[in-house]
Amino acid sequence: MLCATSRLLAARAAAASPAQPRARGPAPRCRRRELHFPGHPKLPLCGFLAGRLARLSVPTGRRAILRRGRMPPVVGGGSELRLRKGRCGPQVARALGPDVAAEAAARSPKRPAWGLRRFEAAGWWVSLALVTLLSFATRFHRLDEPRHVCWDETHFGKMGSYYINRTFFFDVHPPLGKMLIGLAGYLSGYDGTFMFQRPGDKYEQHNYMGMRRFCASLGSLLIPFAYLIVLELSKSLPAALLTAALLTFDTGCLTLSQYILLDPILMFFIMAAMLSMVKYNSCADRPFSAPWWFWLSLTGINLAGALGVKFVGLFIILQVGWNTISDLWHLFGDLSLSLVTMGKHLTARILCLIVLPLALYTATYAVHFMVLNKSGPGDGFFSSAFQARLAGNNLHNASIPEHLAYGSVITVKNLRMAIGYLHSHRHLYPEGIGARQQQVTTYLHKDYNNLWIIKKHNTNSDPLDPSFPVEFVRHGDIIRLEHKETSRNLHSHYHEAPLTRKHYQVTGYGINGTGDSNDFWRIEVVNRKFGNRIKVLRSRIRFIHLVTGCVLGSSGKILPKWGWEQVEVTCTPYLKETLNSIWNVEDHINPKLPNISLDVLQPSFPEILLESHMVMIRGNNGLKPNDNEFTSKPWHWPINYQGLRFSGINDTDFRVYLLGNPVVWWLNLLSIALYLLSGSIIAVAVQRGAHLPAEVEGVLWDTLLRLCAWSLASFSLASSIHVLGVLSLVLGTAYSFYLFHPLAYGMVGPLAQDPRSPMAGLRWLESWDF
Repeated sequence: MLCATSRLLAARAAAASPAQPRARGPAPRCRRRELHFPGHPKLPLCGFLAGRLARLSVPTGRRAILRRGRMPPVVGGGSELRLRKGRCGPQVARALGPDVAAEAAARSPKRPAWGLRRFEAAGWWVSLALVTLLSFATRFHRLDEPRHVCWDETHFGKMGSYYINRTFFFDVHPPLGKMLIGLAGYLSGYDGTFMFQRPGDKYEQHNYMGMRRFCASLGSLLIPFAYLIVLELSKSLPAALLTAALLTFDTGCLTLSQYILLDPILMFFIMAAMLSMVKYNSCADRPFSAPWWFWLSLTGINLAGALGVKFVGLFIILQVGWNTISDLWHLFGDLSLSLVTMGKHLTARILCLIVLPLALYTATYAVHFMVLNKSGPGDGFFSSAFQARLAGNNLHNASIPEHLAYGSVITVKNLRMAIGYLHSHRHLYPEGIGARQQQVTTYLHKDYNNLWIIKKHNTNSDPLDPSFPVEFVRHGDIIRLEHKETSRNLHSHYHEAPLTRKHYQVTGYGINGTGDSNDFWRIEVVNRKFGNRIKVLRSRIRFIHLVTGCVLGSSGKILPKWGWEQVEVTCTPYLKETLNSIWNVEDHINPKLPNISLDVLQPSFPEILLESHMVMIRGNNGLKPNDNEFTSKPWHWPINYQGLRFSGINDTDFRVYLLGNPVVWWLNLLSIALYLLSGSIIAVAVQRGAHLPAEVEGVLWDTLLRLCAWSLASFSLASSIHVLGVLSLVLGTAYSFYLFHPLAYGMVGPLAQDPRSPMAGLRWLESWDF
């Protein structure tokens, strides 16, 4: 079926043919729906579009683009037609034949149209320059204030310092964003010595502005990116300017862009990926050209950037993926393309949108591990083998026996993140908490109370006696673990654990290593056969209690003060393999065994990459707010129900409050509702055979204002009404920004409930606590 342009040109050609009498009506399909506005005759929709939209360009994506001069309000008048590049061009040429198409092209007024296009392009570029200038001006205004740490700057500024000092740390997000913050600080002269301990700490002489400028620059680019995206999609300058205004005057977006945070970096890559995808789509009629390759490759680069900052970058990957699948599906339906060409299209997308992003994403981790080569606060979150590669760690360049033997002094580390080492001390469980025996916990830090001696279960002889041969511990052996400092055995029984119900208590029991059968454990290596030796650092082991059949593990729960706020150790009757119940041997001392360098046990890069992702995933799953931390529900943010204090509480403090511009945010909610309503109406109309102008595929408010202008006024006034409507929205958002800007730029003085406050009367919701 021909598109609307094809049918219109076909009707025009039929009307102009000397061999046929002029048809007084349009094609039957165009007569099926009529539009009627007050003061105008009823018109077929095709005629209405020809008459009432004569001066409006309707370019959208790769659709046909039709421009007309002045025409009578019915199809068949003597008007000039000009066909622009698009999908309908070849269809029109085939439908009308070469003679009619050539005649239409010859009669097209090329020079005036070319001049008009140059004028429009100049207007677009001037508008882009103004939008960019305003964006940078709003984001860099008072950027140096406040001169102290605000909100999450305490985390991401500190992590930037870690990169400068090459100190290893752990975070639940991928490394690219923090790495760029550290690079910006380093290039701007920051030496990485500021501690970023808590919000409110004064920066004093430390050079923090380089990192803030970097984040503000990326946040400033969001507005011109959004302008270009909407301009490319709708070819409507008013729509693009309205989009830029909504982002420029949003206090929430402004606040997030002015501080040392990951949010502006993440939004930059997401918006850049969207812009690259839209530009790449616009080159679809020129596949494999230089611009086509450039935008396709840039899309992949930005996808890697978005995912490399935060895992929520997966959402833009899903967007691009859906666009790619849809594009390939349409290409697959084009029978004019050969299978070889289809293979080229598929290969290009695999290389640019899968291989290239994965390679860049992996490269960021390679740089991350190469830079952070010194021991730091993140060591304990990773395996012992991982820690062996960090300079300054006690395992770095260490030499220890490779295989576990009886009589060895060892430390046992739980593989779940932030659990630590199996630990005991002389303090007993309090009355009413199971048996009143010696406490067994896990502890995150190195300590002499982490040391245990591994012994046979049925003898008290000293395995280190030179007269006894070395006997290695093997998978499936029955052993006893004796605490080195207190000489009590690791013990369990049917008493309930202190915090975790249906789990059994684990204690230290016995005198000088002499206890009972509840001290016996079977040691098993995960996914290994019986009889295999146990390797230090590398073997993943479990301890099965011989009497109760439970598995030694840690619940991750923090004990009360009587347990020194260490982590609870239990024996769980549920035998499912989880990281809570899997351990590895880290320190290993045995004078009867030869030592080997731990360099040979260090993991490879793929193993390090996999482990780091597992630790990040577990860290994200385990994130829980503390009792005194700000919390909100998921539905709070879309409706702007609650804000967040970035800085200050009292009237003497410099206060910054993260809150979206309520006019912009609530207009967004209204837009979603209107979009769903109008989209449903349009879908029904199209299904019933109506032919709609291309403007309805543009930006919502631009479309609604155009439709209202057409219905309320004559053609000569409709354009003015449309511009006035867009201008009203822009000025309304600008005025709301003027009212709420103290929240973003900071304020000192009376609180909002005081009539003297600049925010007096603007606390529209009780939940806004500024």
